[in-house]
Amino acid sequence: MTKQIRRQEETARVVLEGVPRVNFYSGGNRCPEDVPFPSCLRACLEFMGDSYGCRNIKENKSNRQIDCAYVYIMGTSGAAFRLLWNSTKWDGGNVDIIFMAANPVETFRRAFESVGYEHKLFFQTSYAQRLFLKQDDHYDEAFFRNRIIESIRDSGRPVIAFGVIGPPECCLITGYDEHGDILIGWNYFQGMTDFNAGVEFEPLGYFRKRDWYKDTSGLIIIGDKRDIPRLDEIYGETLKWALEIVRTPRIRDYHGGLAAYTAWSEFLLRDEDFPLDNMALLNERHIVHSDAVSTVAEGRWYASLFLAEIARHKPNMAEELLMAAACYAAEHDLMWKIWGLVGGIGWDEAKVRKLAEPTIRRQIVPLILQARDKDAEGADHIERALAK
Repeated sequence: MTKQIRRQEETARVVLEGVPRVNFYSGGNRCPEDVPFPSCLRACLEFMGDSYGCRNIKENKSNRQIDCAYVYIMGTSGAAFRLLWNSTKWDGGNVDIIFMAANPVETFRRAFESVGYEHKLFFQTSYAQRLFLKQDDHYDEAFFRNRIIESIRDSGRPVIAFGVIGPPECCLITGYDEHGDILIGWNYFQGMTDFNAGVEFEPLGYFRKRDWYKDTSGLIIIGDKRDIPRLDEIYGETLKWALEIVRTPRIRDYHGGLAAYTAWSEFLLRDEDFPLDNMALLNERHIVHSDAVSTVAEGRWYASLFLAEIARHKPNMAEELLMAAACYAAEHDLMWKIWGLVGGIGWDEAKVRKLAEPTIRRQIVPLILQARDKDAEGADHIERALAK
């Protein structure tokens, strides 16, 4: 895609036009990209003319378009293999990939290395402390503003930011106005009334956010293109990383990998956590549970595609990797059965109340444990593939 930069009053306003939108799945033929960071990086690559392209796949008698860069980044980052469950509470942060490793920047490092771009991460001090990340410098609003302006105005590259609107998940900053007093871009939560008070919109659909620093936990500045490691090296290291993700039972307060499935199932059996007269609490429970279902459904489906791609590249590993891919595809199907038990995917009061029924949750638990066993089986196949 050819980059187009609109400049007004020299540097007061600079907007990168044509940056692909990132958002939660809302229908259509394009496959879901519900994990913000991989989708944001995919959109940046596409805008910068470094797209991995798309291909059509056949699913349920219909053609759907899949972005190969998203599959690749879901794999190399490890996001496709993750599952987290907070050991202390029902936590909406279970889905956040920043908690999936003891070193919170490892996921991002691996993703950028796999696509061949330098990058720099900057976090607000309070957020770095929450992540147990040692950071000697304090980055104030002026620092964040200057990095954003330099990337957009001077390098013509979007910035990946944490937060801005809603939770500290990744979004895209595609421009600024009033010398950086207003940020412009795409955010997964920009259309949600729970999060977008005071947010305005550009004619192209980009959000406009003033007083943004307090809601911006960090930035990822995309640097120059560099040599990409050999695919053999990337694939080998990623498969080892996948095993580490699946088999690490605890990351601070979070159960991880196979242990997360067990914890999730145990939380669903706590009938006292589902008071039928407290709709607000039931909503929270439904969101956390449904997020876990989505994490496994989407993640393992992309994991199966990623492993199939490696199998095409590494014939000696193909048999074991394709068996692993089949395990992950089976997990995807199990998650759809779980959605079916509450009335389907999505949210409404009927689905929330269905999850609150003890008999329904006791039908869901065996499906979660079957998915855990499939995850373990898939990891065993990956391990055997690496031994070849």
